[in-house]
Amino acid sequence: MKSFDKPPRWNFFPMAATVVLSILFFGFFYYNQYIKITRFTDFNQQEPFHESSNSTNVLPLEECDIFTGEWVFDNTSSHPLYKEEDCEYLNNMVTCLKNGRPDSSYQKWRWQPRDCSLPKFEAKLFLEKLRGKRLMFVGDSLNFNQMLSMVCIVQSVIPPEKRSMSYATYITVFKMEDYNATIEFYWAPYLVESNVDPPNMRDGTVDPIVKLGSISKHGQNWENLDYLVFNTFIWWRYPVVKVLQRGSFDDRPTDYNKIDQSVAYENALNSWAKWVGENVDPNRTSVFFISSAPQHNKGSAWNNTLGIQCSNETMPILNMSTIDVGTNWKLFETAEKVIQSVKVPVHFINITGLSEYRKDAHTSLYSAPGGKVLTKEQKTDPARYADCVHWCLPGLPDTWNELLYTLILHQT
Repeated sequence: MKSFDKPPRWNFFPMAATVVLSILFFGFFYYNQYIKITRFTDFNQQEPFHESSNSTNVLPLEECDIFTGEWVFDNTSSHPLYKEEDCEYLNNMVTCLKNGRPDSSYQKWRWQPRDCSLPKFEAKLFLEKLRGKRLMFVGDSLNFNQMLSMVCIVQSVIPPEKRSMSYATYITVFKMEDYNATIEFYWAPYLVESNVDPPNMRDGTVDPIVKLGSISKHGQNWENLDYLVFNTFIWWRYPVVKVLQRGSFDDRPTDYNKIDQSVAYENALNSWAKWVGENVDPNRTSVFFISSAPQHNKGSAWNNTLGIQCSNETMPILNMSTIDVGTNWKLFETAEKVIQSVKVPVHFINITGLSEYRKDAHTSLYSAPGGKVLTKEQKTDPARYADCVHWCLPGLPDTWNELLYTLILHQT
């Protein structure tokens, strides 16, 4: 067999050198051209983010639906955003650990949008956005839930002597002296006037009656705000709504009509939309509307046929396929439609879908109806006493505020 001689070694090196030099020259030329046309990211100026497990690209907020994503268990120090025992402003309606809840994993779930990431909530940065301004949550007890969450997120960076909480008939105000700013809550569960607005009528035992066209009585307290965050849903749970026809609630009204829930809801939101369009200066005030928060009263919705409402639930629904926990999507769509008709910009914060998965996050048997923690005997009857409407803090409402924070930062 004929053998092939190896090429002389002295011929190899000139060829290799020529190839290497050519590659280096081309690479250097290409790099110079590249840096002339490419603006590199200044990572020192970026908000930190956590990469989604199913995302390879982090899109700008304009191109990202921050309400579509997944729940990720975050066992780092980033969540929860505060500790229950460190926030003196929480009431016993939401302090689930203090009220005897044995698990705390519900505090560690982080919302991860599919195609981008939420910025880390920087309390000092947010307070600078609020400097000299007023942020008011308007609506029902779930909006009060969210207001308390926001207070707890920011209060740790404010000296105790420079912060305070005050309560009045309709308004709760958290004041931050160094920032000349407030975070407030205004009670208006229907947004329009109703007979359950007064403090002694809010316990759920009074048959509610609404006055659909009457909003100015409440609205005069919402004027000249810098940020308005509205919600209204859980008090619309009755399929038929009693609507006052004439007179006032001071006269103990009996002259009312019964109207279909969806019709009454749309009429009330139209009154609210008209008020916003006529009274909000978009150059000063940013308006947000929080969508409906779900309830979890049917264990069969997440295949727990032995469960009683949301009691003893310690994990979110992790199967991200379509679920049905009984959300009234018709009212959701009504809110969307009305918001699109408002004459000034209103930012719709869609918490509904992402909150449907959080069957674990309710106050359940660890609430305090009437201000009293449930007894051992009451806890044995979850069908009667489990609160599957409200939420523990820290918990899910903190995520709602992360979404609100993201939108406020994005505006400016």
